[in-house]
Amino acid sequence: MNKAHVSIISPATAKANNGNWQTANRWANFLSMDYLIDIQQRWNGNRCDAMIALHARRSAASLADFHSRLPGRPSVLVLTGTDLYRDIHCDDDARRSLQLASRLVLLQEAGLQELDAPLRAKACVIYQSAPATVPPAENAAPDAGLMRVIMIGHLRDEKDPLTYLRAVPLVDPARTRMLHIGGALDPELAEHAQAAQRSLAHYRWLGGLPHEATRRELAQSDLLVLTSRMEGGANVIIEAVTSGVPVLATDIPGNRGMLGADYAGYFPVGKHDVLAAMITRCAGDPLYLGRLKEQCARRAPLFSPGQEQASVRRLVQDLLANQPLS
Repeated sequence: MNKAHVSIISPATAKANNGNWQTANRWANFLSMDYLIDIQQRWNGNRCDAMIALHARRSAASLADFHSRLPGRPSVLVLTGTDLYRDIHCDDDARRSLQLASRLVLLQEAGLQELDAPLRAKACVIYQSAPATVPPAENAAPDAGLMRVIMIGHLRDEKDPLTYLRAVPLVDPARTRMLHIGGALDPELAEHAQAAQRSLAHYRWLGGLPHEATRRELAQSDLLVLTSRMEGGANVIIEAVTSGVPVLATDIPGNRGMLGADYAGYFPVGKHDVLAAMITRCAGDPLYLGRLKEQCARRAPLFSPGQEQASVRRLVQDLLANQPLS
């Protein structure tokens, strides 16, 4: 029996090792048993039965070419944070992608509010996932006796690493260890990180690490900090929650859609002093830290690999129903 061929378009590559690439790679693995799958940065014109494109603006050319050359073939557009909270409101290519796509996928529920009613009718929410990790044994964890705080995100404006860097001097170095993982996509931000590392003994910038190494560092931490200005559905939140690591996150729709409206760990975008005070509270108030852990644990079932795989497979099955194969 012939298998349908699905092309996944991911502007990010494995080398970039960002959330978009992780999504593309994970979905390819979910679908590879039942379909012929390839991942491309830009569609090469191969005759395929369906397309899954990540990023409305950056994949706009691929979507447009696909619908021009293979009219009638279905497509899925997965909307990222910059799509939902910037591009679809101001960029013509991104808006055209919304119209062209047969189905829209959002990575958290709050994103639906960014879509007009006709677009919402063809949209669904699929939470991303990560396998659960076992916390390390007490004597195996580094920085014993200190609260180990970690930020994971490439150094670029949307991730706002300066808020984290400005919070570091305000927390007690005798009680905390502040770690930072992420590639230097912005040289000026890298200079800030290097300067902080030189002057602050409790701060370490580890640069960009492979995904598995990053997950190990996260699992050995006590707290994840997410300072982003915009997010579509941050993979790192999922990886923290499924590792049993509570989160302090900016109060933005994309994070609320992941952690819930009543989550007790939000801080205003750019408010480094508020972030520092919350880190200090986590280090000194076991009840508050326990509340964050309990709230994260309640969200964990949303992020199970089995649930994501079932949702992705159902989406593609529905997309290709009664579709003749090429």
